Amino acid sequence: MSRDHDEHGGSPDRPLPAWLDPRGGRPSRPHRAPAADGVRPPTGGRRRTARGVVVARSVAAVLSALLLAGSGWGWYLGRVAEATVNRTDAIPADGNDDSADAPEAMNLLLVGNDSRAALTPEQLAELSAGVDSGINTDTMILVHVPADGSRASFVSFPRDSYVEIPGYGMDKLNSAYAHGYAEVDESAPVEEKEAAGAQLLIRTISQLSGLRIDHYAEVDLLGFFELTSVVGGVTVNLCYAVDDSEYSGAVFPAGEQTISGAEALAFVRQRHGVRPDGSTALPRGDLDRIVRQQVFIGGVLRKVLSQDVLLDLGTQRQLVEAASRSLTVDEDLRLLDLAQQLQSVTPGDIDFQTVPIVEADDRDEEGRSIVRLADEETLHRFFATLSEEPEAPAPAPEAPATVAPSEVSVAVYNGSGTSGLAAEATADLEAAGFVVTETGNADSSDYERTVIRHAAGDEASAATLAAQVPGAAVEVSEDADSGTVQLVLGSDFTGIGQPTEPAEPAGESTAEEPRTAADTGCIN
Repeated sequence: MSRDHDEHGGSPDRPLPAWLDPRGGRPSRPHRAPAADGVRPPTGGRRRTARGVVVARSVAAVLSALLLAGSGWGWYLGRVAEATVNRTDAIPADGNDDSADAPEAMNLLLVGNDSRAALTPEQLAELSAGVDSGINTDTMILVHVPADGSRASFVSFPRDSYVEIPGYGMDKLNSAYAHGYAEVDESAPVEEKEAAGAQLLIRTISQLSGLRIDHYAEVDLLGFFELTSVVGGVTVNLCYAVDDSEYSGAVFPAGEQTISGAEALAFVRQRHGVRPDGSTALPRGDLDRIVRQQVFIGGVLRKVLSQDVLLDLGTQRQLVEAASRSLTVDEDLRLLDLAQQLQSVTPGDIDFQTVPIVEADDRDEEGRSIVRLADEETLHRFFATLSEEPEAPAPAPEAPATVAPSEVSVAVYNGSGTSGLAAEATADLEAAGFVVTETGNADSSDYERTVIRHAAGDEASAATLAAQVPGAAVEVSEDADSGTVQLVLGSDFTGIGQPTEPAEPAGESTAEEPRTAADTGCIN
């Protein structure tokens, strides 16, 4: 794998033929090729209606698909990419799970290499990149595309995830590449060391996810810098102004703004800094930085899938050239094939998640800050769901019938272990108009959840009481007398008229709601 390029971005050992050179404008092939010159962005001066915009976008998508799949232009872009992209032997022969339930799905490991080795002192200063941090991989995202190519999931792994690295025991995930790199003889070519690093990282991710990793793509700091400049900047939205001039150089106002180049790099690298009120800019540290990365990738994808890019052949050419020049990929990945597989995907079909986490701020035996992930079974189940068809939202259930509180008789039992709680609930229920016929202790003081029990036929009375205790479980019980609803208070009970607040069990993994590339809401 070679990371060296000439001044125009080509690979020195695979020069781009003159008739494929993107600097020369439209290709002039020795033989006749299908023409794509007739495609031009609309230039009329009339204001577009909303319907016109929708039609234009639909036409753009169709034309883009034709250009990529069936024209000489798509063939040309593919040749440009293949002539300039760097390749490495990243896919290991063993230790890469092949038992996935959806063998036709595609899993790509996207890696951000934080090495500064290729940067000049001037570039280091411009990018506020500090000194070289070695060969650790500080951004790791598994991209899953189901067999039908209808959507894509980007799952981020925190760099400090404390995981088992095959052959090395427990360590931080971002050290896997370095371990693999170092296990190769020091006199071996650097390409062989880099391939070993990628292979060990893939084996580690495959073991964690239970998925076979089909492809590998790596981008470095300088490549990211160049790529963001080509797309003309990306719109992001911050809830608060931030200032991290000391470390990453990230200084941004609150609200929507378009960033590119050095600003974009600072945006996705920031972990420190403060808000105007002096509070921490990113209170969750690396987890908030992951959200930054996901939001920025989503913004880039919105740009790439926009009408401006779909119908601008020159921008497409520049984008392919910049992407292939900045990427190192496995030997079998064809960038145009990947683009064709995803060409029908919209920003709303692309979601971003973070791998399930148990503890985000823990320490290992050496006192290092680590992130503890969920157990293997939970992780495998999480990744297996990525290929499942999204369920259609269930129709909203009809609201149960209710009656006047004065028509509801209630027996209140205290199962919370808190003395006097039944008396407090009784007073509040009577103030709300209910008729309390009995109070006392439940058969146990260990109820974690508040329960409303009723006999068959008393659904309306139970629904009326449940409206006053949101979150309480409602169930039919043979122990409940007809005409009287039982309220068993659990440890989650917070008061009549207040929703219950069940405590999260210790050690349970947490997973955030997926965010799509179409989401432009503000973030930290």
